[in-house]
Parts: sequence; C-alpha cells; structure tokens
Amino acid sequence: MAPQLDTYYKTVDSLAEDFIERLRKAVAIPSISAEEARRQDVVKMGLFLKGELEALGAHMEARPLGKQPGKEHLELPPAVIGRYPAKKDESKRTILVYGHYDVQPADLSDGWATDPFTLTVDDKGRMYGRGSTDDKGPVLGWVNVIQSHQKAGIEFPVNLLMCFEGMEEYGSEGLDDFIEAECKPGKFFADADAVCISDNYWLGTEKPCLTYGLRGCSYYSIEISGPGQDLHSGVFGGTAQEPMTDLVRVMGSLVDTDGNIQIPGIKELVAPLTKEEESLYKDIAFTMDNLYESLGSQTSIFPDKERTLMGRWRFPSLSLHGVEGAFSQPGAKTVIPAKVIGKFSIRTVPDMQPDDVDALVFKYVKQVFADLKSKNKLNVHLQHSGKWWVASPKHWNFTAAAKAVESVFKVKPDLTREGGSIPVTLTFEQATGKNVLLLPMGSSTDAAHSINEKLDRRNYIEGIKLLGAYLHYVAEEPTEG
Repeated sequence: MAPQLDTYYKTVDSLAEDFIERLRKAVAIPSISAEEARRQDVVKMGLFLKGELEALGAHMEARPLGKQPGKEHLELPPAVIGRYPAKKDESKRTILVYGHYDVQPADLSDGWATDPFTLTVDDKGRMYGRGSTDDKGPVLGWVNVIQSHQKAGIEFPVNLLMCFEGMEEYGSEGLDDFIEAECKPGKFFADADAVCISDNYWLGTEKPCLTYGLRGCSYYSIEISGPGQDLHSGVFGGTAQEPMTDLVRVMGSLVDTDGNIQIPGIKELVAPLTKEEESLYKDIAFTMDNLYESLGSQTSIFPDKERTLMGRWRFPSLSLHGVEGAFSQPGAKTVIPAKVIGKFSIRTVPDMQPDDVDALVFKYVKQVFADLKSKNKLNVHLQHSGKWWVASPKHWNFTAAAKAVESVFKVKPDLTREGGSIPVTLTFEQATGKNVLLLPMGSSTDAAHSINEKLDRRNYIEGIKLLGAYLHYVAEEPTEG
C-alpha cells in the first residue's frame, strides 16, 4: 500500500497546477441555480463536468430531471451520473460519491474583494472564487483522483459511481425521487457498497475531520392577523389589538436567553447522552477562541468547549429568523401592520421525530396565543422539515477514511457532527441502505455562501490525495464494523 500511495501523492503534486487550472475553468462558469437567467450556465457547468470525466474514460450520462416545480417553463439542470472504470470490476467494492456543481449567487457589489467568478490565488495560497469550496473544488477532486491514477499508472482500486447535481443550493429539486429510483435493483446506483459525500468543512483550519452526524431542521411560520388593512398608530393606537404585539409575545416565549427551548416535551424526545459519546468531545481540536473568532465577540452561551460543541451538534436548538409584514426600513414609520408572520426553526437531533416535534410546537404556540386573550387570529404551520442523520463511525467506510487522513495529514481525524443539515445525506442512506460518510475538503474559514469564498491550495491538493487514499483503504478494509 505505502509505495503505491507514495507514487500517487507525488503524481498529485506534479499535476497541481493543472488541477488549479481545472478549478479556474469551473469557477468561471456562473452556475447560480437560484437565478433563472443563469440556468444555461448551470447546465453548461454540468456538461463541463461530464466532458472532463468522459475525457478520462468514464461512462457518463446527463439525466434530465424534468420541469422545475412552480416554474414549469424551466428545465431542471441534469443529474450528471457516471461510472469509472466504465466497465464494472466484480472483484472490487463500489463506492458512490455525491457533489453539486451549482453555486450561491455572487456579485462584486456584494462586497467581494475580487471578481467572484475569476479564481484569484493570493500569496498565501488562498484561492478565492464562488464555488471554490462549495462544491466545485471537492467535486473536481474526484476528477483529479482519476487523472492522477492514470498518470501514475496505478490501477484504480474501486468501482466509482458518481452523482452530481445542479440544484443543491436551491433545495435539490427533483433529486430525491431520482436517487430513490436509481437505487432500486438493476438501476445505476444499485450496487453501491457505501456512499461518500464531500460537501462540508473541517471544524477548524489545521485538523481534518470525519463527519458522522447532522442535525435536522423543522422550519415554522406563525401568522397573526386582525385589521383588514395596515393602520396609522396615531389614529388606531390604543383602540385596536395589534398583531405585532401578539407575535412578539408568542415568539419571545419560545426560547430563553441561554438557548433553552421552552416548549414542553421537546427535551423528552432527545436520546440520552451516553458516556462513550460524551468522551468523544474531549480531544476534538477546537477552542473557545475558535468560536469567539467566528462570532466576532465573546457572546457564547457556554464557557467550555465540550458543552459548546454539544450545543451545536448533539442537542436541539431553536432560532428566531425574522418577521414578514412589519416595517423594517431605515427611519421611522408609524404603521400598525395588519398581518405579520414570524419565522423560526428547530434544529432536531436523535431521537426527535418530525411529527412529534410538530405536534408539540403547534400545541404550545396555540396555547400561548390563547392565553393572550387576543381577538386577532393565529395560524401556525410547518414550512419544511429535514430529518437528522447519524451514521456509525465504526463502519469500514469511516475506518478506511480515518486511515487515509493519517496517511496524508499524519494525524488522526476528529470525529464530528454538524449543526446544519444536508438532506441528501439521509436520502442516500435510506435509498441505498448503506453507510454514508461525510469527508470534507475545505476548512472552517472558507466562507461558503458568503463574500470572498475561498479554498486553500493546501486543502485542495492534499484533499485530492485524501480522496484517492480513501478509495485505496476502502478497497482493503475488512467488512466488520
């Protein structure tokens, strides 16, 4: 194993500039899925990816996903799927990898220091550009892995199945049904032995991690209405019951200053914390200063690392997100809004079932509103939900990845969860029935979705080594676990 991987690593280094140029070409395509005018650019990016892989001998297909819901004049970008080598080797494991080729909106006027669609590399090796870390760099990592094996003359260690989509930043419309269909017997993804997704980030900037859990998200709206139209507070203030006053009282009752959810029954839904699980947090490479730097302040709830990480990953949280219908512009306007809609979400964890959470939320909000004895009307409903996901980090898929991290970075990876949601993770787990691994390439400072998104050159090049090494260790890892 070692001499073969050494040759592979040296080959990756020798091709580094070619791989950066490939990323430069990809970043130059403004594949913004949320903007209708950019739909052709999203398709262009998908076809670029397909072409790069076909040039390396992969069997690739661009599968149509139909019309976009609510915008039937728009075709969804294709699912770009493939197999490498083109012909399956029955003696080898089959690994299914996922990524996305669309990006968030970006414009120089947003505050970018450089053109977001021109990959700009500074003297510290930071490669700035929209999509560099989310998710074009990691997706191209798989392309670069194939090319490096060919250049090094090393036999590819597994059968690689690929699934790349162009709507992840807009809710992955059309993808779930496609994945479920293609995981059925005889279909494209049916023979996957495990799944690997590279679409998340290290906890810090120095130590790699393997991610085995994600929180779910249930997003709610509270609508309170009364008057038939907006009112002038000088005329109607003191005579009409105001929806905004009711909403503030209801929303203010949901969570306290220290993040404790005030809805009865929520805590009882959460799986108890075991001693074994609690012990995982002690050695994770994270400090409170890391948090303070991200916050830009020291306004943390907890003073210690362990409780902070468990508050982010292991326990549910409730966040208030905004109010629709109220005056929010600069200056003063003495309006009483006739209808306001408050928005909040609950990040869910094992063993919280979405239907149980919904029932508790609806019951509590209705009771709090009833206690106000207001003549206004209330409507509370669920906007969308995605379930939490937890995998076994003892599975061979994870132990192989851990060995790859040690080979490339000379350090054992942190085993982490994440506070956010990647719904496609659960989709793949349920559709394939196999273990799913999150194997990140980027770091915590990459500013995905924000201005000045970047991917460090080191993370990109060493990440290509990591993805390749992972496939080699997967090929020989015993099936126990």
